[in-house]
This record gives sequence, structure tokens and C-alpha cells, in this order.
Amino acid sequence: MANQIKHQQSKCCYQNWVGQQRLDLDELLQALNTYPTDHDYLQLITKKTIDHFENYRTARAQLAKHDAPSYMAPSWGTTYENSILWIGGCRPSLIIRLVYTLCGSQLDSHLAEFLEGVKHGNLGEISSSQLKGIDELQAKTVKEEDKLTSCLASIQESIADEPLMLLTKHYSEPGEQSQSRDEVVDRVMDTHALAVYKIMVKADQLRMDTLKGMMGILTSLQAVELLVASKKLHLSLHEWSRIRDTQMGISRLLGPNKPSSSCGGDPQPSDA
Repeated sequence: MANQIKHQQSKCCYQNWVGQQRLDLDELLQALNTYPTDHDYLQLITKKTIDHFENYRTARAQLAKHDAPSYMAPSWGTTYENSILWIGGCRPSLIIRLVYTLCGSQLDSHLAEFLEGVKHGNLGEISSSQLKGIDELQAKTVKEEDKLTSCLASIQESIADEPLMLLTKHYSEPGEQSQSRDEVVDRVMDTHALAVYKIMVKADQLRMDTLKGMMGILTSLQAVELLVASKKLHLSLHEWSRIRDTQMGISRLLGPNKPSSSCGGDPQPSDA
């Protein structure tokens, strides 16, 4: 029963995060459309958005202590979303790729104005010094991604080694249960889950560091534009993936993935 409650808390934590992203997107769009030249206000909204991300990261880290493997392919996520996960979330370098994409698309759409000397201060006007900073951030991020990917591969390969091979020694047909066997198996799987938890926490920290690093390179207006684009990308992917699961009948197989009444408000995980 306790494990079911914690699993429900994890599901609610994610669903609350999706709801928070919608609220943040509305606020970011309002700031972008109404106060595009108010740098102090744009910085305030950016900080508020980053703080929400930090709060979500902390909340799910506490919840993941109890069942980290669930976050690698979460039941509360859509199948398409889960297919592109990297250690429980998006690749940190995705935010950098998004900047390059936005830079190119905005430059194309305002090329005539740019050639005439009209300045907007948006992502289409990344300076050479900013590009250098972004390139350095990308190199650093990709290097850290490769390290974590290698660590995860080692954890996954370890299932063929001791002590996880104990599972095969203690395999039995249904009905042939042994309390001592169950204790051994649980202990072995808990050890593996802890290793997964530790690497997921490191991956979340890299995601956070990369986002903050990018915010430090961009101007206040560019930072808001990037946050708007990243939230639109996540929310659109979430909605279209949910529709796809429904059309393919996957939602019926997995059960409803809708917020329950217990998901109101922020999750309150415990360390117990």
C-alpha cells in the first residue's frame, strides 16, 4: 500500500509539473508580448520559471529515492515521450540545439530587416561572443552526457553479473515462495535501484546546469524566447503523444492517465 501511494505521488508530481508549465508559458508569453523591453521584469519572470524547474527537480528526486527505475520509463508518461527519454528526462544538449534552431528560423524570417539594420534583440541576433559561449557550453554538456551514458550502460550490463545473477538462482515457479529468497531478491534489486537513482540525480543536475548556463549567455529577451519555445515543445509533444496513444488504443491498455483529485497542489514527498 505504501509503495502504491508513493507511485501515485510520483504520477501527481509529473502531472502538476505539466500544469505548472502551462501556467509558466502563459506568463512568459504575456511578458514577451507586453514588456519586451523591460529587462528587469523579463529577468524576474525568467528566474521564477527556473525556480519552478528547480522545485520540480527537488520534489521528484525525493520521490525517486523509493523507486528510481519507474522514472526511466514512467507509466504516467506517454509511450512516445518515454521513447525519447534520456536517463529519466530530456537530453541537456537539447536546449542548446533548440537555441541554434530558433536562431536560424528567426534570422530567416527577419532577414530583410536585419540587412537594413533593424534590430529586435531576439534569438536571431546572437552575437559572436554569445556563439562562442554556446559552443563551449555544448562541448562541456556533451562530454558530461557521454560520461553519464557510459555509467548507465555499466549499470545495465551489470544485470548479468553478481549480485543480480542471484535472481536466477532464486527463481521458482509461482506458489513456491520463500521468505528468505524474497529478502535476498529484494535486497539485490534495491541495490540496483539505488545505482539508477544516483545517476538520474546527476542527469537532472546536468539538465539544470545546462539550462542555467544558457540563461547566463542569453539576453533577458532571448532567455524568455527560449523558455517559451522549450515549453511549447514539451507541452505540444505531451498532448500529441497522448492523442496518439488514444488513437492506437494504448491508453486503454495502460489505463487512464488523467490527474486525480489527489493531485491537487504540489506533492509532499517524505524521506521515509
